[in-house]
Amino acid sequence: MSVDELAKERYDLAVERIREIREEKTVAEPYLDFFTKTAGFLEEMICLRNRVETGEMKKLSLEELRLENTGYYQDILPENYPTSYSSPDYAAKILGEDLGVLLSFLYTELRGMIVYAWEQKEWDFLVELELFLQVYSEFEDGEVPTRENVRKILYWYVNDYCQEMVEERIRQAVDPALDFAVKIIKDADLTDLRYLYQFGEYVTEEEEKTAAFLNTLPEEEITAMARTYTEGYRIGFIATGKDLSRKKTVNIRYVLGFERMIRAAITQFERMGLQPVIYRSAVHMVNKGLHRIGYYGAIPNPQFDYDHRNDIALYLDDDFVSRKLRATRGAYETYKELAGVHAGPAVVEIFGERPFVPETCEYAMKLTEKQQKLKVHMQNEIGQITNRYIKGEERSFTIIAYPVPAIGDQFEEIFRETVKINTLDYNLYQQIQQKLIDALDLGTSVHILGKGENRTDLRVQLHKLEDPEKQTNFENCVADVNIPVGEVFTSPKLMGTNGKLHVTKVYLNELQYQNLELVFTDGKITEYSCTNFDSEEENKKYIRENILYHHPTLPMGEFAIGTNTTAYRVAREYGIEAKLPILIAEKTGPHFAVGDTCYSWAEDTKVYNPDGKEIIARDNEVSILRKEDVSKAYLGCHTDITIPYDELGAILVETADGREIPLIQDGRFVLAGTEELNKELDALEK
Repeated sequence: MSVDELAKERYDLAVERIREIREEKTVAEPYLDFFTKTAGFLEEMICLRNRVETGEMKKLSLEELRLENTGYYQDILPENYPTSYSSPDYAAKILGEDLGVLLSFLYTELRGMIVYAWEQKEWDFLVELELFLQVYSEFEDGEVPTRENVRKILYWYVNDYCQEMVEERIRQAVDPALDFAVKIIKDADLTDLRYLYQFGEYVTEEEEKTAAFLNTLPEEEITAMARTYTEGYRIGFIATGKDLSRKKTVNIRYVLGFERMIRAAITQFERMGLQPVIYRSAVHMVNKGLHRIGYYGAIPNPQFDYDHRNDIALYLDDDFVSRKLRATRGAYETYKELAGVHAGPAVVEIFGERPFVPETCEYAMKLTEKQQKLKVHMQNEIGQITNRYIKGEERSFTIIAYPVPAIGDQFEEIFRETVKINTLDYNLYQQIQQKLIDALDLGTSVHILGKGENRTDLRVQLHKLEDPEKQTNFENCVADVNIPVGEVFTSPKLMGTNGKLHVTKVYLNELQYQNLELVFTDGKITEYSCTNFDSEEENKKYIRENILYHHPTLPMGEFAIGTNTTAYRVAREYGIEAKLPILIAEKTGPHFAVGDTCYSWAEDTKVYNPDGKEIIARDNEVSILRKEDVSKAYLGCHTDITIPYDELGAILVETADGREIPLIQDGRFVLAGTEELNKELDALEK
């Protein structure tokens, strides 16, 4: 019997057994309801897989597709989530703490079958069915298994299939032959919004409205939007002295609704000699991270994602880490030729969604202190492996952002304002920012002070310039890899960087922080707090998980001064400050990144400003450790925290002879040659 025949036999047997379970009543209460409902969901998925295979789903009307799509995801939508087994709290309440949390994990993993059905991923579909049946067998004939028995089934499912799942994920990242999404984007009639549902992602009226709006724009405007994005990517290689001609693929990441722009971008990238690699945000738990990387649709319920963010706690141990690292190395070795010609990601972000403020989930899985360290170690090692095959000194990226209709009734006006922001005068900003850099290079440190309720009082230490005629500390960042224009940034010297960073309210990676406060001692976080929750411990845990990413501390990897006062004015004018992505928000005031520097994995690649000076501040005292032990040099994170202009008292350059050179005072640029930036700020007061 061939492998394919064996797989088909396994599949047929699994399908037959699933259909029997719906009618069986042998499972003891309270577990019967869970297995009956879950078997019903799996039957739906089996039916969906067959209908996709026969082409039936392409014949449905738009209204029929909407109903079907909502049906697949309805169980985890906010209005249904409190009584769904996908909620760890509900599962624990109904099924008991020991088994409920495990069965919630199982149900969450099984929900990936929606996209496996659409992509016709037979192996993934089969192993999910068999996982369910194996767990079900423990409950047959009224038996109630121990927690350990069920945990072992889930543990070995993850470990046994880790190799296949990791290898497939890495192949998706570099192999243009895996073109499920590319075919839809290139071949579908984008004026027929039914195409959105062929991806298998959750789709709402927001994605439909975005696609419909883009369909109203003239072709030249779509081409120009795509050109800003693709040219930023190309210029990024030129600006860093990297050879794009050696590369053959580019990874396009975006959110559904922007296919018309992405189609134009694919054409432009192909003219550069780059084939698109467009893969879905990870579905298997083995490959998931805290953030979505890849393409995706609407997020059905951020609280669901938040509650399951630490599900890795179920199986994270030394053996799993070793297994995943072996799988990662093996996969990259298998696809090393494809990895070697991969140029890096080109990302389209969105903003305007309703801000998410998470609630505490009592029974969500939690990482032990040992597991937190293991996770940091594993991510660090994976980063090093990746960098050996997709080399940091040879790859680049670009990132751009656009609003979505959820931003409000003025969506179309905000969209057009964003297009303007993304295409501001490159040369004007370059000249103004050079004035700031010239002043900053006279200093040994920079003093940043908040005003009003902002308690920031922070001194950032700068590297010494051995040859100021040929060297600089700050990069003059206009619009290439990091669109839009508008910042000068450096990697600070950690020793001597001391003080408090405070923001009254900020959104980082879609999570809100109230009164976020970080204290730095010699450039590293030594204290942290916020006021999101009543409990101080809960607040610290929130920061530890979502900013520190379980590191005991993080260094200040970047200090920057944002100059995009146009973006600031638009945000205030339309009341969307809280909805701006970090990409734009970081340009609307000084910002500080905790984690890796902006030059991580490429510190030895010389970088020059337009004036010909080399940017020498590419390392700090942490990243330089790569020369002794690379595992100590990188943190795998970089989170930007911005102080808005109206919370800014002053930015003062401090010189070796005791002088102070003011750059910003009371929220206004005061350095000669930078006054042009105040026009947008002044316009807000008229």
